[in-house]
Amino acid sequence: MQPKLKFLDRFLTLWIFLAMATGIGLGHFFPSISNTTNALSVGTTNIPLAIGLVLMMYPPLAKVDYSVLPKAFKDTKIIAISLLLNWVIGTVLMFGLAVLFLRNEPDYMTGLILIGLARCIAMVIVWSDLAKANREYTALLVALNSIFQIISYSFFVWLFINILPNKLGLANFNVSVSMKDVTESVLIYLGIPFFAGFISRFTLIKSKGIDWYNRKFIPKISPITLYALLFTIVLMFSLKGDKLLELPMDVVKIAVPLIIYFVLMFFLSFFLNKSLNVPYDKNASIAFTATGNNFELAIAVSITLFGIHSPQAFVGVIGPLVEVPVLILLVRVSLWLKKKYYD
Repeated sequence: MQPKLKFLDRFLTLWIFLAMATGIGLGHFFPSISNTTNALSVGTTNIPLAIGLVLMMYPPLAKVDYSVLPKAFKDTKIIAISLLLNWVIGTVLMFGLAVLFLRNEPDYMTGLILIGLARCIAMVIVWSDLAKANREYTALLVALNSIFQIISYSFFVWLFINILPNKLGLANFNVSVSMKDVTESVLIYLGIPFFAGFISRFTLIKSKGIDWYNRKFIPKISPITLYALLFTIVLMFSLKGDKLLELPMDVVKIAVPLIIYFVLMFFLSFFLNKSLNVPYDKNASIAFTATGNNFELAIAVSITLFGIHSPQAFVGVIGPLVEVPVLILLVRVSLWLKKKYYD
């Protein structure tokens, strides 16, 4: 039986638009909300928002089965292809698109680069199942990306934001980030939910069993990611009421390079794997893992580095708004390519 997208996931783009509208409405009718938000902060950290961002990352990391990692050593070709696509081609492609489309708007350019550096660990399981990919390989690649992200994300941010733009002579790009702040945000917003997810998985499977964990616990916690994401969006846009008329064109401006990125990454991944005689189920796992991005992490890092109402955080919110409809179409394309080249 062909799996179907769950109700909450299927209409994610709609929920994001509604959250934007709700936030703008709150900001317009209750302008004091900005003072209330600031009052709940310690230093530069807004406490409710920080809790929301950690909760947003927890369910995807609780789903990751790290016990499959040893199997990576048995199929080095597949892992090498995935690492190349995710951490070299994907990051460079998003950087190139950010420069091409947003070089005169360094804040938006930075937000797009942060998205490109955050590799997918959440929705890829959904796209993989819908495209009849190999779920074990998808789980393996997600586990690999999770570990690699914790280790390398700070380095990649330093390289692609602090170093490369200056080396390329991008005069308008005057953004620089503190490596200390990036490392702290990764440890908080990826490290804490990573360890919480790992401990949850280890202890609950030991006491309740793997079947209970996958069938009962995971479905219970999965919606938390969406609720926390929508909470973050409402809060962000409640501070953007004065920019209401600017937002639609900004959304388009950011959406165009994102759409190009998703499409190019999918087809590049798919046909590279096909040329290397990778079976369809593994091909689809690699392609969708390389195509999607971890917008939750990009949003958390953007808010920590630049603030909740920053252009960089705004770019992070546009990410899932664009990703869901485009990836749904790419699932259909993948199944068509399966019939054409594999069946």
